Amino acid sequence: MNDFFSATLRSWVFLLLISVACRQSVDQQVPQKYQEEISQALSLAGENATELELALTKVPAAQKEGMAYLIAYMPERDLKSLKADYLLENTALAYQAREEFAWAKAIPKEVFFNEVLPYATLNERRDNWRQDFYNRFAPMVKDAGDIREAIHSINHAIMEEVKVKYSTARPKPDQSPYESMDCGLASCTGLSVLLVDAFRAVGIPARIVGTPNWTTKEGNHNWNEVYVDGQWNFTEYYPSDGLDKGWFLPDAGQANPASKAHWIYASSYKPADAHFPLVWDEDIKYVHAENVTQRYLDLYQAHLQEEAAMQDGKVKVQLVMFKNQACSMGDDRVAAEVKILKDGEVLLEGKTASPEQDMNDFLTFYVEAGSEIKLVYPTKAELAKQETKMVNESQTIRLYYQ
Repeated sequence: MNDFFSATLRSWVFLLLISVACRQSVDQQVPQKYQEEISQALSLAGENATELELALTKVPAAQKEGMAYLIAYMPERDLKSLKADYLLENTALAYQAREEFAWAKAIPKEVFFNEVLPYATLNERRDNWRQDFYNRFAPMVKDAGDIREAIHSINHAIMEEVKVKYSTARPKPDQSPYESMDCGLASCTGLSVLLVDAFRAVGIPARIVGTPNWTTKEGNHNWNEVYVDGQWNFTEYYPSDGLDKGWFLPDAGQANPASKAHWIYASSYKPADAHFPLVWDEDIKYVHAENVTQRYLDLYQAHLQEEAAMQDGKVKVQLVMFKNQACSMGDDRVAAEVKILKDGEVLLEGKTASPEQDMNDFLTFYVEAGSEIKLVYPTKAELAKQETKMVNESQTIRLYYQ
């Protein structure tokens, strides 16, 4: 028995040494700065450590640092579940986009690692979306002259492409891309996940930004940021005309920098100075975030200065169209092209907010007090209706489709 026990013990020791040797061999292939984090990650991964080691071993040398980055900062839930094939495909396609698109080549390596390469943003289900989204969105941007044009193309095409609209009837707030596409509905968070993944699929750095609580009113909101010319700019699934423009800026611009409950947070794959507060599950702490509140305070102040210059003694007019005079709810709104004329000249042409857009999103313009304006818009009964209004003060004008 002693000989048998000794032989068995020697065999186990031999296998352990081989395992350690292999583990050390894998570690030596990745940059030194990730080795400690990867060692800890492999320990947390348990039985799934072999999948992570396989990903590190099989990934091409040019992509090895990216793979090391993913594993080094991976949440424990993913360390224990994600397979090598999933990680290898995600990484290969991210690097492919970096090589294919000029804007992706130009971004700093750290931005590529943190805001293009990651396979997820918050706590959503880990879908294998990257190849599908590349196939969908790469043709839209292949002829784009620059990253701004590419962002605009995706921003204005994604809703039609994925067939998802905003609705509080969505199954859950933190939906993955395919969970949202399967039901055709999503919260602001689900829409933001879709847009981030669409951008990342073609090498555009993107992240989710939001607040758990507005300072100005009840509720939370999440939206998107994209990295352009060395700085972050905001946009969202229902885009305004250009970056850093949106209905929520007045609310974001009054965030309380002294209260974490009212900060503006930007998601980060790598550990940062905070965690992203998920209002649907406040116990989740593995989604990292930066505090970007001050930037939104600054943006809002700049916006106020521009608005003051635009107003210059004028009054503010907001337009909203409903299905009929009995309607007043957000779902009863109609998106319609409206033309505003003053003294026979076109003052503004634009579209009223759709049912999917925020209730605070209006078609807005400024005009001198005491002005007579003419509104031209479609109705169900007529090709176009003309309505004259005298504007003496700031107001919201309701239009009706029928």
